[in-house]
Amino acid sequence: MADDSALPALPAELALAWGRAPTAQRGPRREYSLDQVLDAALAIADADGIDAVTMPAVAASLSLTAMSLYRYVGSKDTLVLLLQERATGAPPAAVARAEGWRAKLEAHASASAEVYRRHPWMLDIPIRGITSTPNNLAWFDAGLAALDGTGLTEQERIAVVLEVTGHARFHAAIERGYQQRAGATGEEPLQVVEAEARLLAQLVTARRFPALHAALTSGALVDTSFDSAEFGLARLLDGVEHSIVRSANGPRPTAR
Repeated sequence: MADDSALPALPAELALAWGRAPTAQRGPRREYSLDQVLDAALAIADADGIDAVTMPAVAASLSLTAMSLYRYVGSKDTLVLLLQERATGAPPAAVARAEGWRAKLEAHASASAEVYRRHPWMLDIPIRGITSTPNNLAWFDAGLAALDGTGLTEQERIAVVLEVTGHARFHAAIERGYQQRAGATGEEPLQVVEAEARLLAQLVTARRFPALHAALTSGALVDTSFDSAEFGLARLLDGVEHSIVRSANGPRPTAR
């Protein structure tokens, strides 16, 4: 098995994330560790959002000058990358402990959504591909490992994990949006949904939007007993189960 010395040279920000950046450095001795700098940035992000995480703001929270912060992280982009990695953390042991592929993926989705609830600013960081930092890759690995022995191909397993994580992120974003609107008006999220339903009731007519009108009239939009995120994940996993069964039964004969 290859060790770190056999790995290719990494960009500076990834080298920091992987603990492969050189420790020796010219100039004054550092007053803080990189972890302390990231903890300070995390506190700012959790309190005021990712836009509030600037080099001057983080430096000021540590009683440093903005220029001296560059001795820890070389740029704002590097700071955000490392901050995202720290907030993500490692996947919880509950994912691996769950019995069966389906329960493992359910635990994976639930834990992923919880990360976004703790650090909602992570939803504001654009997705530009798979983030190649240790914790992010550990989550990806845990999702793939959940599908061991299912008979799915590697491509199918990757697709499933991306769908499950995307589902968790989407519903976390919806939840956050309603919470932000509620916070702006001093209401509860359910009150925002109810106000939205009342507005739609005035705009949606049976003649112009028959299906939507029927759904609104049924009270489905404000039914708190129905968990749409749970329902959607269950149907997604039903589809995965169908693929697993089909794979186990072998290819279907070609119709003649």
